[in-house]
Amino acid sequence: MGFTFKQFHIEQDKCAMKVGTDGVLLGSWAKGGKRILDIGTGTGLIALMMAQRFPDANIDAIEIDENAVSQATENVLCSPFAKQVTVKHCSLQTYSENKKQYDSIVCNPPYFVDSLKSNDNNRTIARHTDALPFNELIKCAYQLLAPDGHFSLVLPVESYRILEPEAILKGFSVTKKVFIKTTPSKQPKRILVELSKAPDQYFSTTEYLQDSAGNKSEWYKEITKDFYK
Repeated sequence: MGFTFKQFHIEQDKCAMKVGTDGVLLGSWAKGGKRILDIGTGTGLIALMMAQRFPDANIDAIEIDENAVSQATENVLCSPFAKQVTVKHCSLQTYSENKKQYDSIVCNPPYFVDSLKSNDNNRTIARHTDALPFNELIKCAYQLLAPDGHFSLVLPVESYRILEPEAILKGFSVTKKVFIKTTPSKQPKRILVELSKAPDQYFSTTEYLQDSAGNKSEWYKEITKDFYK
């Protein structure tokens, strides 16, 4: 079953990873620019969200899985943003060999490091770091990011604790963190993080998705208001 947003529709039957809150959060929150790269685009969701938010942007969306490339391409072509988004079938490691520079890079990366793997190889690629270890992700993103650009990710909190030292060692500065709770009483399970090459003022906050009654929080409603019907 597909997922319909205000300005575009996502089909996801060919993709191992479906539309989820993580991708919606990142697509609603990340900084943009004239040149944007979406690493591991999957269905094309985040690329399309960035295209909607930044109508002057040109967006390259790369993906290693052939079925996901086909799905993302179809979703882009059926959207109002087909002229803005280009889907490319390649690994990040290969793509980083070119000399392109991006104002904004966004990624909802695979994050399982040592957990049990699925029998579905496509789902394993989408969920596990084997094909894109954190050190490779950080190295390639650093090569592709413009000096004044921003690299935005969404991750489980425990995975971010592994990624952050890699990012700092490479030369990134952490400029923003948003810890995400499901409800006010829960511990944060996800984190939105922004990295940059140039040191900037550091900002950190904690938000939640639902109030104690199960209703969408004001923050979540505000950040996603241009997408959810």
